[in-house]
Amino acid sequence: MPADLATTEVETAAQRLARAWRVLAQVPDPEVPAVSVCDLGIVRDVLLAVDGQSLEVVLTPTYSGCPATELIEQNVLGALRGAGLGPAQVRMQRSPAWTTDWISDDGRRKMREYGIAPPGRCGESAPTEAPIRLVRRQVSAAPAVECPRCNSTQTERLSAFGSTACKALYRCISCREPFEHFKPI
Repeated sequence: MPADLATTEVETAAQRLARAWRVLAQVPDPEVPAVSVCDLGIVRDVLLAVDGQSLEVVLTPTYSGCPATELIEQNVLGALRGAGLGPAQVRMQRSPAWTTDWISDDGRRKMREYGIAPPGRCGESAPTEAPIRLVRRQVSAAPAVECPRCNSTQTERLSAFGSTACKALYRCISCREPFEHFKPI
């Protein structure tokens, strides 16, 4: 076999990692199937493991008690195996803690199209340190949640919890449709 043919058939480590990212971008989140685990920022990294052969996928669950964590791990490993990218292993990385700021812009768009109001950004305007208050002061109202169907900000929260703990149930006063809002954390 000519040397140039052999090099075209061998996938480089960088190509393998890029292909793994493309595969993982297709793995839906079990609770919000309109977005992938990559869209949500749950997949933090994909690396070659110490052995130089297997892949290591770094996952950060949305919260430590998330009931979908094991299913996400199984789906990630199954997708990589199905694409011929195995062997692979998962490493859970809980620090830094996941934040809704890690949801991609594309993920926010997909949530809206699915009928879930995406969370606002936390880190952009949030101070790095909260001042200590010795007296109670009135907290300003939270920003209005925009309806994912008609874009009205005339909405009201019906329940602090929706179908999962990470979502709240809202209703649009303008179009009168209920919707869920992914809570910012």
